[in-house]
Amino acid sequence: MRIKDVQAWWVRIPIETAKQHRSDFGRLTTFDSAILRIETDDGLVGWGEGKNAAGSAGEYAALVHLLNNEVGPKLIGRDAGDITGTWEMLYNGARHESAAAAGHAMPGLSRRGLTVAAISAVDIALWDILGKSLGQPVWQLLGGRKADRLPAYASGGWAPADAIGDQLRSYISSGGFKAVKMRVGAMDGAPHVSATRVKAAREALGPDVEIMVDAHGTYTVGDAKRFMHLAEDCDLAWFEEPVIADDKPGMAEVRAASTIPIAAGESETTRFAFRDLAVHGAVDIFQPDPAFCGGITEAMRIGAIASAFNLRFAPHLWAGAPCFFAGLHICAASPASFIIEFSLGANPMIHDLVEEEVAARDGMVEIPDRPGLGFTISEKFLEAHIHRA
Repeated sequence: MRIKDVQAWWVRIPIETAKQHRSDFGRLTTFDSAILRIETDDGLVGWGEGKNAAGSAGEYAALVHLLNNEVGPKLIGRDAGDITGTWEMLYNGARHESAAAAGHAMPGLSRRGLTVAAISAVDIALWDILGKSLGQPVWQLLGGRKADRLPAYASGGWAPADAIGDQLRSYISSGGFKAVKMRVGAMDGAPHVSATRVKAAREALGPDVEIMVDAHGTYTVGDAKRFMHLAEDCDLAWFEEPVIADDKPGMAEVRAASTIPIAAGESETTRFAFRDLAVHGAVDIFQPDPAFCGGITEAMRIGAIASAFNLRFAPHLWAGAPCFFAGLHICAASPASFIIEFSLGANPMIHDLVEEEVAARDGMVEIPDRPGLGFTISEKFLEAHIHRA
């Protein structure tokens, strides 16, 4: 089962004007990602995804070039089932043999960012291949699943105060969700504007629906505290990325200032960053993105850290189908997971890129039980949306 071919594309899918939304990322008119195809010499194909932007839009020429011209050639001829060895080879680079012999990491300077995004794409695709080769879903290879369905929350919420209640209620009615997430922070300007929107959401939904809020790291420590003080009577399930990922002491200060749980991690890569979040006492909930943090292999390591620190685990899954399905398998196998992110913004990279229906019912998402990651890429649709940079 040797790797024969590696091909990545920048896939850019337009979003209908009526379904576009505006956030701190601006108006999102396309959904972009790096989609990777790996084929073995016996004809098995695995699909992966790498990301270098937290929002759905982004520039992917550099990541795709890296995958096709630097990472891909290193994979040709390798055993596709040697997933950990491949991960460590790509992460440690020229020193990978020394690192393997010594038993500790020896990465080069490019140990974050695009390098780990590329590793993520490769790792997801290799797990897909391994599952298909053994006729088993990936969660089985990760140790089994704790449930065949997991709770999900509806992720969206950009409307102003006078419309946020209706927007979130529409999410609940669409999939029976019992938890919703809305955006706050720089998109609103002052903290009191965000707090007003959150208060309107709570009034509209009543006490029995969980509400999460996400600032995308756009507050200062002071403004995050102001927002929490203004929204302290809204019984928030979590406050996501209150400040930038690089300010871990600041995030710990925010966490200490309120009883609202803090969630973070979509902007973090590798287990080392999540170890620091835990040691700083900065978060209650880890949110690694499988297409950015290091793939399925690294996400499971991050989940183990969450479990060891008695924290919880809710991966960031605002992504394309390979990342989303990888997240389902990770959550099914992780003892620290408790809820799935389900995008209620326009997401053609999930719904149109694969042939299967991706849906939530009664607020739950089914865990795939087909071999590999459990989806079928619509190659005709993919070909039609390859962006030639």
